[in-house]
Amino acid sequence: MTAAAPTRPPQPEGATGVLVLADGSIHWGKGIGAAGQSVGEVCFNTSMTGYQEILTDPSYAGQIITFTFPHIGNVGTNDEDIETVTPAARGLILRADITEPSNWRATRGLDAWLKSHGLVGLGGLDTRALTRRIRDGGAPNGVIAHAPDGKFDLDALVAQAQAWPGLEGMDLAKDVTCGQTFTWDESAWTIAGGYGRQTAPKHHVVAVDFGAKRNILRCLANAGCRVTVVPATATAEEILAYKPDGVFLSNGPGDPAATGTYAVPMIQQIVASGLPLFGICLGHQLLALALGGQTTKMDKGHRGANHPVKDLATGRVEITSQNHGFVVLPESLPDTVEVTHVSLFDGSNEGIRLKDKPVFSVQYHPEASPGPEDSHYLFDRFIENIAAR
Repeated sequence: MTAAAPTRPPQPEGATGVLVLADGSIHWGKGIGAAGQSVGEVCFNTSMTGYQEILTDPSYAGQIITFTFPHIGNVGTNDEDIETVTPAARGLILRADITEPSNWRATRGLDAWLKSHGLVGLGGLDTRALTRRIRDGGAPNGVIAHAPDGKFDLDALVAQAQAWPGLEGMDLAKDVTCGQTFTWDESAWTIAGGYGRQTAPKHHVVAVDFGAKRNILRCLANAGCRVTVVPATATAEEILAYKPDGVFLSNGPGDPAATGTYAVPMIQQIVASGLPLFGICLGHQLLALALGGQTTKMDKGHRGANHPVKDLATGRVEITSQNHGFVVLPESLPDTVEVTHVSLFDGSNEGIRLKDKPVFSVQYHPEASPGPEDSHYLFDRFIENIAAR
């Protein structure tokens, strides 16, 4: 028998926003940001800070972000704390109303910033209950809608949520990658001078942009690299033509198996060349596929800035920033690959390396944007591999 649709709660007076899940459940709230509607996978992020970096992380393409921390928007927004110019997230869900910003770096409030980017938001929801729903049942597909007049076609919204195919099998890297090759030299931000410039690079790295966060590129520049950024569809021949000292595989959204149809052959040729290689997040998953491993979709994924990861070589535990909904299956990896890091939340794979080549990757985000900075040493490890070669 087909399960009965959930009973629809009546629309509260003054409700200008609604979340509609594919199971037919309705969650009323207050619309924030741009008016309109957006469909995607509803996930949650446990970070207490860095909401602007999270909303501009290209890895959130196709996703509606539920923030578990209630006070989002309290430090406003600025033009510096962004990971890409055009946010790829589908929208956001908050517990509390957005307050007036209270930070000396703020240039405008979060609501105005959301409107400027066409991002639909919803406030006033019980985000604890929604997080438990995602935790226990997996990340659902849903639609968030903001109508200032409070008028919604709920049946149409339910149909839209049910019709959305979901992230599995979806190649989103092509949607967020750069349109053409460019050079990056901006380095890390300091309170005294803002962002700097790398004017005396010692190494040349080609970064493959599957949805690269800007702070990853800044970390490479800070480590002494001239960075050439190429689109996700770049071939190994095109990359090697730049004569790089090393190759970097960036983070990004979507199903790695879908992106792997064109990325895996490239990565296999780069590995065969003997060049040092470093991958993060989607880059980690694509490297695993290129080495013969497999990936699978997680029920709820890892999203937050408080995830403990153990380095198996040193026994050291790092508190990490994470954003991924797919994971590498360690049992699928060949004997030539060593598992280097594991999650202390659920034991899932967080890092690998090739035993006989300067090739490694991690599932989490060592660039720390938002923090923490426990894993910055991985950029130094990459540079050491380049210098050794």
